[in-house]
Amino acid sequence: MNNSRPLSYGQIFRFWLPLAATWLMMSVEGPFLAAVIARLAAEKVNLAAYGVAYAFALIAESPIIMLMSASTALCRDRDSYRKLRNFTLILNISVTLLLAIFLLPPIFNLVILRLIGLPAEIANLIHMALVFLLPWPGAIGFRRFYQGILIARHQTKRITVSTLARLITMSGFALILFFYSSLPGAIIGAISLAGGVVSEALLTRFLAGHAISEVLRIESESQQLSYREIWDYYLPLALTPFIALSIHPLVTFFLGKSRDPLESLAVMPVIFGLTFVFRAIGLSYQEVAIALLGEDRDNYVKVRNFAVILGLSTSACLSLIAFTPLSRFWFQNLSGLNELLTNFASWPLQIMAIFPALTVMICFQRSVLIVSRLTKPISISTAIEALGIFAVLLLAMLYLPLAGAVAASIAYVTGRLLAIAALQRPLTTQLEQLTGQKESRDHE
Repeated sequence: MNNSRPLSYGQIFRFWLPLAATWLMMSVEGPFLAAVIARLAAEKVNLAAYGVAYAFALIAESPIIMLMSASTALCRDRDSYRKLRNFTLILNISVTLLLAIFLLPPIFNLVILRLIGLPAEIANLIHMALVFLLPWPGAIGFRRFYQGILIARHQTKRITVSTLARLITMSGFALILFFYSSLPGAIIGAISLAGGVVSEALLTRFLAGHAISEVLRIESESQQLSYREIWDYYLPLALTPFIALSIHPLVTFFLGKSRDPLESLAVMPVIFGLTFVFRAIGLSYQEVAIALLGEDRDNYVKVRNFAVILGLSTSACLSLIAFTPLSRFWFQNLSGLNELLTNFASWPLQIMAIFPALTVMICFQRSVLIVSRLTKPISISTAIEALGIFAVLLLAMLYLPLAGAVAASIAYVTGRLLAIAALQRPLTTQLEQLTGQKESRDHE
């Protein structure tokens, strides 16, 4: 498939829309399961256990999150498909084994009971939930690998179908167990989550069958990728989400030590949940840009312009909520916050209104570097982002009279701006090199 053909903005929109719908559907999953668990017995204990188990599942998943980007960029012929498939298999087995080792009682009890200090009642629920979540990382890895192939072959609507099946399966498991079992809420959440993602992985593999056949018919390039090259390419991508996931526990710790700790801890999940709806739209654009930029970045200008429009639009929509009475409706009527917490949450949300635009921007920057097979700056920029957030939080805690939620919002925005600045130089260098290569070919 020729990715270098001229693109219209309408084509980009139609290509991107199914992926945006997929991300938005996935954003419903967490609130739905939390609502189910909250309506069962011992809801506080089970919500806490499910939250901790889910956090550890995300950590286990983090090395494979970027497989979709890698698959979109690298699976171009028979040899690259087979090697990346084998790499995915090894990676999935490895992360599943690491999660299983963590569940061994001596290691699990050391971390959960002694280091974190959770009560035995919650620890037992966490352990059972993680046992049911053992298939989660591997299923995520396989479905992201095959979704990358679908994106590269311009078959994004099939991804939406598989995600819809995931939501239906997940909600089906949750409702059946809710009405017809006596299982604890945390276990129902884990079973539903695992069942949904396994069904999605299986359906994605089925729907990707035609795309895989197309890739297998393409003769391998003369300069084939080695497993060492795949490892060197993917390692920075694997580190990126792992570093990013470490930011949230850091912010939670700071909120507990900051000014107005209870209010800050109460409103930040609500703020983060609202901003995620708009950030998800930006996150969905990364693989779109990878697939559509073209081998020589012939479509760079239009893909970049679409990113600018998308970023401005998402931040404008969030600003419409943050700076108008709609924020009060969201916090008070939909989220159930009282008058005090609603007022407390307004300023942090206004600060975070720019975050969706920054998400689109950094996803676009990453996509150009991923296509160029220059992945190390991506993990470095994420580390810079984490350090920037830590520095702002520390400064605020020691010297600034700011509420914790306000300081955290400023820290998130500052860290993301630093990450974008860190990526701009390698991005500019890469584009200048491509321009020079094109000019040389034109002269020849």
